[in-house]
Amino acid sequence: MGMTMTQKILADHCGLESVKAGQLINCRLDMVLGNDVTTPVAINEFNKFGFTSVFDKEKISMVMDHFTPNKDIKAAGLTKCCRDFAGEYKIKNYFDVGTVGIEHALLPEQGIVASGDVIIGADSHTCTYGALGAFSTGVGSTDMAAGMATGMAWFKVPAAIKFNLTGKLKPYVSGKDVILHIIGMIGVDGALYKSMEFSGEGLPNLSMDDRFTMANMAIEAGAKNGIFEVDDKTIEYQKGRVNREYKIYKADDDAEYEKVYDIDLSEIGMTVACPHLPENTRPVEELGDIEIDQVVIGSCTNGRIEDMRAAAEVLKGKKVASRVRCIVIPATQQIYLDAMKEGLLEIFINAGCAVSTPTCGPCLGGHMGILAAGEKAVSTTNRNFVGRMGDVTSEIYLSSPAVAAASAVLGRIGSPYDLK
Repeated sequence: MGMTMTQKILADHCGLESVKAGQLINCRLDMVLGNDVTTPVAINEFNKFGFTSVFDKEKISMVMDHFTPNKDIKAAGLTKCCRDFAGEYKIKNYFDVGTVGIEHALLPEQGIVASGDVIIGADSHTCTYGALGAFSTGVGSTDMAAGMATGMAWFKVPAAIKFNLTGKLKPYVSGKDVILHIIGMIGVDGALYKSMEFSGEGLPNLSMDDRFTMANMAIEAGAKNGIFEVDDKTIEYQKGRVNREYKIYKADDDAEYEKVYDIDLSEIGMTVACPHLPENTRPVEELGDIEIDQVVIGSCTNGRIEDMRAAAEVLKGKKVASRVRCIVIPATQQIYLDAMKEGLLEIFINAGCAVSTPTCGPCLGGHMGILAAGEKAVSTTNRNFVGRMGDVTSEIYLSSPAVAAASAVLGRIGSPYDLK
């Protein structure tokens, strides 16, 4: 029996000719990632175990993106812990105020991760890098500590589910709508510890930003990882970014999948995940008159330049409803700069939005947009659990940037077509 993309990458990184689902293996790592919340815990474990060196100062990334610029004394202490460690061990990929971006947008942008890599990160949305055809997955801080010291991590080889993509997206429909549609179809445990593998003749019709969004939310279906077949768009994206050789892995024709889903992109509409699970999805036109208090456009899911453009297209020449707070967060400094050069920030500000430096802040209820009791938000983030963005009685509706921007203007959940 042949192997899937994920299984081929893992086999190569553990020195075996082949692996099969359920097998326990120990793999060589190409990148170990942590942020300002998870890295201090890993550093404590690193020191507790008595490690005195890192396996490779160029294969560790520390991104201070959750609470920076520091929101309080505790956040300042966390980032200082990371800053001191990075200085002591001369960590090359350390990103702080002024250079920081939201980690899962920043690492691909900077060419730090690439096709065929094995990547672990002490953040559940590390699965984002599967858009490049890499195996990337979230781990705990203890595994991060061991990874920093040894350059190795153990895995149980995941079984796989294949998503065969056909067709082309309709106007205003994006990768966010596709992945919400899929999670609504299979459920939040529909791919539990599985590899979600995307390929098919419709793949070229998805941009890289669409793919990053979809891979990012594989964890919301319970997946171990999400991964896209490498094509010309993937290779073109990495040109000028990745300054090392990388390897492309393609699934065997006889690879074994537990399930195969055929997804016609042309049949998917603008989709919203209602409280309090990402699987609770409905077409935007079926939601009725739900008034909102806040809109967030950004995050590791939807803070890339195409997301900024989609939101700006809707907001141009319009005003955010008087009772709505609209917060726009470009995911990296480069995206912020590009949005400024393209005039997108001017559109946001003229519309009445607040534009923030890159941060994860509101997504996890940390800062830059906390919800009060009973408030409702439309957000382009990835989770809408109870209390995720603030008070436990608040509600979060997950959407694409186009729907979020339209909702900000309408003062209720709606689509760009409602503004015409």
